[in-house]
Amino acid sequence: MNHEQPIIVGLDIGTTKIAAIAGRKNEYGKLEILGFGRANSNGVKHGQVLNIDETIKAIRMALDNCYASNPNLGISEVYVGIAGHHIKSLQTRGDIVRQQTDDEITQREIDQLIADQYKTYIPAGDQIIDVIPQEFTVDNFQNIVSPIGYGGVKVGANFHIITGDKNAIRNINRAVEKSGLQTKDLVLQPLASAAAVMAQEDLEAGVAIVDIGGGTTDLAVFYEGILKHTAVIPFGGENITNDIKTGLGVLKTQAEQMKVQFGSALANEAKSNAFITIPGLRGMPAKEISVKNLANIIQARMNEIMDFVTYHLKQVGLDNKMLNGGIVLTGGGSQLKHLIQLTEYITGLNARIGYPTEHLTAGHIEELAKPTYSTCIGLILKGYSDYEHNRKQFEQTHVKVDVPEALKKAEVVVEAMPIETEEIVAEEKMKNRKSIKDFWGKFKDGIIDLFKEEEDHAL
Repeated sequence: MNHEQPIIVGLDIGTTKIAAIAGRKNEYGKLEILGFGRANSNGVKHGQVLNIDETIKAIRMALDNCYASNPNLGISEVYVGIAGHHIKSLQTRGDIVRQQTDDEITQREIDQLIADQYKTYIPAGDQIIDVIPQEFTVDNFQNIVSPIGYGGVKVGANFHIITGDKNAIRNINRAVEKSGLQTKDLVLQPLASAAAVMAQEDLEAGVAIVDIGGGTTDLAVFYEGILKHTAVIPFGGENITNDIKTGLGVLKTQAEQMKVQFGSALANEAKSNAFITIPGLRGMPAKEISVKNLANIIQARMNEIMDFVTYHLKQVGLDNKMLNGGIVLTGGGSQLKHLIQLTEYITGLNARIGYPTEHLTAGHIEELAKPTYSTCIGLILKGYSDYEHNRKQFEQTHVKVDVPEALKKAEVVVEAMPIETEEIVAEEKMKNRKSIKDFWGKFKDGIIDLFKEEEDHAL
């Protein structure tokens, strides 16, 4: 266990959930999860904090759950994700003429160059969230990834500047502060998600990270190791749920459940003779809903989201086979059936699901490996990037905190046992499995009478 590293906490304030995860890097540079809590989110719409009180309640609940998973934790500072339709990005160019031209270029000069970009003119009401250098130039040398150690008179770079609405940023900070925490930094959500699901080779091959959240779909495009583009698309899983609710005339909770259990992003793949029975409200007759209709509604909205992705890729000239790493889908919405096929069909690029396990240690509970937590785990990685580059002040004394048993995967111990008991054990297992099955069976029947498949009768 490496107690030399700080514990960094990511707080993902999403439209459907708020997650707080505490992590620390071990001696192999992998993240160990030391605390994990989540809560349902009510005060956030389309990635923006609208109701501060509701958001504070949810943040506190996520924190309480995080402490419950590990009472030894002390959390005061958090890295917070930001998204929302108000996020914009622009490209700028900055140069400095060096004073000591005989010396090698230092990190201080690069920091100065980046700091200068915060003075860039942006429209009133907006605020700069992040300045990301793309490629550097030193005198006549172009496309330098890191100019430290080079010699030259003039050093410059192209920058990707991310801006957001001042009020939206103020609301996030206020909600975090009133929950008794301090915002260590605000990180653009697509960049956090990208950090969690990407390895170095993805960066070089060129890849588009598409994080389908509850309220927004976040996009980050990398090419030749450089961040080329970021965007926040104002549609996500909640929009699909609302479409199902209005299209099929069901309750929101029923719509969400049908989407998760029976939803498909490709109508062609849905069975035309399968139906879902929904209990009627207050004595109304039960409703029969075609799985095909459900898929049609989901596909229509997913098409729209993917059209936006294609549009953004076209804007930066990376829409046709230039991205060898293809599209990496992550976020809760990426778990929809047949989404990979639909994405490949619309964008013409290869697609895969990105899990945040790239930088996690082995042996953590499976819940944490879900694409839903990519942003939150990426926020911790962003914090480590700050720590490793001395960008921010971190506490020098690190507390001894170990990974709690609750967050470790249960190890299966296989013991040799005498032959005669093996059959009895197998029988016991079947019984247990049956009782669990019965429980789930009752649970499902109560809500939805599972597929009623009727054979297509040929006339």
